[in-house]
Amino acid sequence: MSKITTEESTVPNAHMGLASVFRGPGQPLECQPFALPELDAGEILVGITCCTICGSDLHTYQGHRDTPTPTVLGHEIIGQVVKLGPGRPVCDIEGKPLELGDLVTWSIAASCGICFYCRHGIPQKCESLFKYGHEPIQPAHPFSGGLAEYCHLAVGTAIARIPENVPIDVACPANCATATVAAALRMAGECEDQTILIQGSGMLGVAACAMAQWQGARAVIATDIDPQRLAWAKRFGANQCVPAREEAHALRRVVEDATNGRGVDIAIELSGDRSAIPLGLDSLRVGGRYILVGAVFPGAPVPIDVEQVVRRLLSIRGVHNY
Repeated sequence: MSKITTEESTVPNAHMGLASVFRGPGQPLECQPFALPELDAGEILVGITCCTICGSDLHTYQGHRDTPTPTVLGHEIIGQVVKLGPGRPVCDIEGKPLELGDLVTWSIAASCGICFYCRHGIPQKCESLFKYGHEPIQPAHPFSGGLAEYCHLAVGTAIARIPENVPIDVACPANCATATVAAALRMAGECEDQTILIQGSGMLGVAACAMAQWQGARAVIATDIDPQRLAWAKRFGANQCVPAREEAHALRRVVEDATNGRGVDIAIELSGDRSAIPLGLDSLRVGGRYILVGAVFPGAPVPIDVEQVVRRLLSIRGVHNY
């Protein structure tokens, strides 16, 4: 893609842009014009090239999770820098100044870097968090989601350039599915020579299969209710695939065979199905680690045998964003 060198050539209408506005579950999205923002220092305006639809967008649209409205949905976004704020150059995650025409993606949220949670290594829980695709439309910041012509990047956003050899449709989910799985594996600890259970073989699950293999896992076991998703998990690195509808007995047998009866070292729950959680816990070896990622909308409480957690020295961690 050729680099655009002048701001005027990137913004056909220098004053207005369109966004698809979400007003509530089940309601049609409304295409609405908004004035382009005046940028403050450290901010960027991006012309959106592509936005993929996340499962959480569907959950919001269907009314399974709450979000402030009206809003512009979509957070898996890439685009070209079309305007830079005044003052010091804005840099990417490698510390290199961004330029007009750069093809970029960015973190799902902007954080302040100085509050209690930012200083304790969990910036996704920043006290002044700005989350793309989840913010109510504000007069000074209407372009906050991907279903629009532009996105207004706030100070505190981690921005990454997209390499020229990476296809747009491959790069687009990088700031959501790919980054979330990277966070889950980081939380799980060392993957080399480990047996890993992946519960759920959607976008996050297949990414987890690929990344676990890349990190040197001994074996990756994937589960899902959808045979087509299991076929994709196999292509992305799963050594064995277990249909979730047969999971209670079939999974136990596969895990025992793969681990000499000990259980998996790591289990990662990515499906959001709460009935999978007891099965994940039962699949762990003594000292195993369970990472919960998928349960991002309200549901029934899950019973856990805490005596077994204690006696088997299990570790349970939650990952929300990254």
